[in-house]
Amino acid sequence: MVKEIGDSEFEKEVLKKSEEVPVLVDFYAEWCAPCKMLTPILEKIAEEYNGKLSVVKMNVDKNPMIAALFRIFSIPAVKVFKNGKVVGEFVGAYPEEAVRDWIEKILR
Repeated sequence: MVKEIGDSEFEKEVLKKSEEVPVLVDFYAEWCAPCKMLTPILEKIAEEYNGKLSVVKMNVDKNPMIAALFRIFSIPAVKVFKNGKVVGEFVGAYPEEAVRDWIEKILR
């Protein structure tokens, strides 16, 4: 399951939660076509990992504070957090196989 979060929930849902399980954050915007291509891939992966990976989405237009803090200049931007720190990231829409390979390397 993919959860939509805002600036006020970031600390709890990403930083704190990443101490228990890796958290993937999908930074997106409603108007972003590549974001819309990436969303179903991340939703599918979130379902398959079933609790071994938390997946959240942040709309950069509605949550500019966190977007600025993590220097989100281009979207989609995806970051994985472990123990409160970014341990992997990519920008752009990638095919499902590439996203899966990337996640597997990070989770090892």
